[in-house]
Amino acid sequence: MNQVVFNFHDVILLMTSMLCVLFSILLVVTNPPKNISNYFLAAFLLTHALIPLHELMMWGAEFKHTVRDNFPQIYFVGSFAYYIDAALLYFYVKSLIFRDFHLRRKDYYHLIPITLFAIFMTLTFFRFPLAQRLIWINQEIFVYSAHYITSDFLCKILRVVYCVACFRLILKYKDLLKATHSNIEKVDVFWLKLLVDGFLAVTIMEAFLSFAKFVGVAVHFDFQHYNLRFFEFVGLSGYYVTFVLVCMLVFTSMRYFANFEAVRQKKEPEQAKKPAQEKLLNPEFAERIDSLMRRDKPYLMADITLDVLAEKLTIPARDLSMIINRHFNNNFYEFINNYRIEEAKKILIDPANKDKTITDIYLEVGFNSKSVFNTFFKKIVGQTPSEYRQVRQAPELVQ
Repeated sequence: MNQVVFNFHDVILLMTSMLCVLFSILLVVTNPPKNISNYFLAAFLLTHALIPLHELMMWGAEFKHTVRDNFPQIYFVGSFAYYIDAALLYFYVKSLIFRDFHLRRKDYYHLIPITLFAIFMTLTFFRFPLAQRLIWINQEIFVYSAHYITSDFLCKILRVVYCVACFRLILKYKDLLKATHSNIEKVDVFWLKLLVDGFLAVTIMEAFLSFAKFVGVAVHFDFQHYNLRFFEFVGLSGYYVTFVLVCMLVFTSMRYFANFEAVRQKKEPEQAKKPAQEKLLNPEFAERIDSLMRRDKPYLMADITLDVLAEKLTIPARDLSMIINRHFNNNFYEFINNYRIEEAKKILIDPANKDKTITDIYLEVGFNSKSVFNTFFKKIVGQTPSEYRQVRQAPELVQ
């Protein structure tokens, strides 16, 4: 009864696993209809729940002996999660960013790594009698074999690649958002970048450890000359960072996920682009858009989007986007804010508005951020709003 099965490090792993399972169940049960991103997140968490259990079976102080004595059949089962969890994280980020995301046939190629690992483990481990496998497990022969360490190293590198791909998606998202939104400051992706950066840091640490094993065992056939305490510290740090990241994932999802502004991924077919291309040859069409913008001033709506503007102008959204890009040489974000700057210039030089503050003016013309307003204004005019007002109103004061 006084036997210690878990130390504190093991408890962290166990808590991480339990948290992942509970949160994934909560996501599935409360998931809104057609919200595919939550299913990917739940799948990621379920697979990620297997990883700390696998680490417990491999390196737990006393727990590993308990598993070896009572459940040797499930040894290495959790290692399969390493070959799929990062891919699920990538699909989660992708489905969160793109509202029209759906799995295509080529996406199933992401199952190749876990399939190859299943074949590898069957041929090198599971096909052998249980008695033989127990010897390899208890003496830790298989886990330090060259072929297992090589496969583990390749897997850890692959996970880093997936996390880098997630990070690139987030960076691309801001540019995609500018094609359909006039104000992107309210879209907060810092929390998502922080989570992906955190998982990237964990995968890099794990890849570093795996590389050290690969060099020490697969190449030099000797791992003992390394500073094992340092590698133990790096490995344990990964456990704690992962626990913090999972906790962050739980709390940030409750606050931010439902309000995340997704964009379209789907590209329009060539035949759909043809009408807009023909209209681009007619300058009168672009002039009609410009006159409607100046007359109705839809840009004064703070959160106007491409779809809303297209509806107001009675133009298909895809055609409007193409005209903005090719005729006005801007994305939607720049297109709208250029009109806002023109409106702001009129207000700034009007003596009737001398009591209006810069904050009053940028909010009136549709901006949500003073810093963005100042940046845009200086880029287009060459002066800050305050400088422009001072210079333009100075002659009036002299008179």
